[in-house]
Amino acid sequence: MTQRDRTSAGAPCWVELFTPDVDAARRFYGGLFGWEANEPSAEFGGYFMFLRDGEPVAGGMGPYPGAEDAVHAWNVYLATDDAAALADRATGAGAQVAVGPMPVADLGVSLFLVDPSGAGVGAWQAGSFPGFTTVEEPGAPSWFELHTREGEGAVDFYCSVFGLVAGDGIEDGPMTYTTVHEKGGDTDRAGIMEAAAWLPPGVSPSWSVYWAVADVRASAERVTALGGSVVAAAQDTPYGTMATVADPSGVVFKLRTPPA
Repeated sequence: MTQRDRTSAGAPCWVELFTPDVDAARRFYGGLFGWEANEPSAEFGGYFMFLRDGEPVAGGMGPYPGAEDAVHAWNVYLATDDAAALADRATGAGAQVAVGPMPVADLGVSLFLVDPSGAGVGAWQAGSFPGFTTVEEPGAPSWFELHTREGEGAVDFYCSVFGLVAGDGIEDGPMTYTTVHEKGGDTDRAGIMEAAAWLPPGVSPSWSVYWAVADVRASAERVTALGGSVVAAAQDTPYGTMATVADPSGVVFKLRTPPA
């Protein structure tokens, strides 16, 4: 099992689902990944956590007053040592602060941004709660990816604001893919894809999460059996077998079985 106590600054540390149907989401993800879901917290506006083997793996939130127009999606949070300073750097680099910095009891400080390309991304300054602690195991996060129309600018933004370091870029026709890792590390944590050729007009850039599963094709079948849908069928790649799927409310996410 791949575990960690804390997440280095810049690396993904948490994901949360914003859904129009909390009950349906709890049933679906429980059936797909074997997660349990604790009860929504009145103290935190109905926020709840999905648990994998008893440990928090993701958060969840349903509609609340003032957020009727919010995008239903899986949101990715990157770790920071100082959410307030990061907010200042982000706005100076052309981002918009949507929420926060907001203390969450003694758990930490939450911040949500819209980056200069239009993609939403969160930041989490850990207090007593570090975020997820298991990765790359079935039912845990496996990879994170930004699709944007402004690849070079996005790489510059995330490196300058979050302190990430760009790895070697991969170019394939109009597609450029750049991995990023935290300073002082050499393990890739996420990818940034120049996706102008694929993003339909009117579709905003976005971050996505890949969930590790033992068998992508079997899990994709399970998605449909549970009322979800397959957006892009399983494909074998040098980086593992991957598929894009959606839950019953239409929230898109990805499945990945790493290469043997």
